[in-house]
Amino acid sequence: MTDLLNAVVALLNFVVIPATAYGAQLSLGALGVTIIYGILRFSNFAHGDTMAFGTACVILVTWLFQSWGLSIAPLPTALLALPFGILACVALVLGTDRVVYRFYRRVKAAPAILVIVSLGVMFVMNGVTRLLIGVDSITFADGTRFVINARDFMTATGLQEPLALRATQVITVVTAVIVVAWLFWFLNHTRTGKSMRAFSDNEDLALLSGINPDRVVRVAWIIAAGLATIAGTLYGLDKAFRAFDYFQLLLPIFAAAIVGGLGNPLGAIAGGFVIAYSEVAVTYAWKKVAGYVLPEMLQPEGLGQLLSTEYKFAVSFLILIAVLLVKPTGLFKGKSV
Repeated sequence: MTDLLNAVVALLNFVVIPATAYGAQLSLGALGVTIIYGILRFSNFAHGDTMAFGTACVILVTWLFQSWGLSIAPLPTALLALPFGILACVALVLGTDRVVYRFYRRVKAAPAILVIVSLGVMFVMNGVTRLLIGVDSITFADGTRFVINARDFMTATGLQEPLALRATQVITVVTAVIVVAWLFWFLNHTRTGKSMRAFSDNEDLALLSGINPDRVVRVAWIIAAGLATIAGTLYGLDKAFRAFDYFQLLLPIFAAAIVGGLGNPLGAIAGGFVIAYSEVAVTYAWKKVAGYVLPEMLQPEGLGQLLSTEYKFAVSFLILIAVLLVKPTGLFKGKSV
């Protein structure tokens, strides 16, 4: 019985808890992608660097507050700075839309053209973020570090396996639940949200109904910027901030949006957790868990790791390709790519 409990704790500590926090971060990022795709009909490849810019602004304001002695301990000061980062990110994306994307909407450019344009915007945003905050890895989490301490858990339970639950992981999941609940309430119970849904379902019919397309587009960018900043900040708190990391996150975020069904908010959430659990499970060394639950003759000789952690993004890529080949509309029947 003790071996089984140790196996469960190891599984929670190294797979379930980190995958749940990572899945929440990917879900929020994928929601931003899917909202822009649903309204503007193109895949925004600049979304990862939008996350990086918003998070960089949050870090700068966090440092400012810390220099003033402002904090909300035991919570991270970054949560206090988050609204300011969102405002800066909203200003950036609305300015980008006015200067860049609006012209291509006016000439009714093909979605492929907008994708290429978003690639150009991505490189510019990446350069701006690096100029703003540099290229080094930055840890900006303060406040209480652990909700459950590994040593205290082992002492209290007498188990061999430790269980550590970081405060940033709890904050990630709680914040994601609150944000997703607000977003679904907004889309389903407000006039603006219903207008966005109508515009996404049938643009021509929505225009005939008197819906203002410019307002819908503007609100979509605001929501996407908010989601990007929140997702990026939670990811940075949980791990660390480095501008290039958010460019790499673009693949699992798009994989999550497409797996769930591009343009479908519920699918983006489900896809985020599918990708997160797949990446963590495939790259985890299962030898320890196997040692507790399997007889000695059946235990793996090596680490029991299907792929090294360096190849975790390959998991997202393989899932993405499989979904595009088998079911392009995703799990929740979004728009085909």
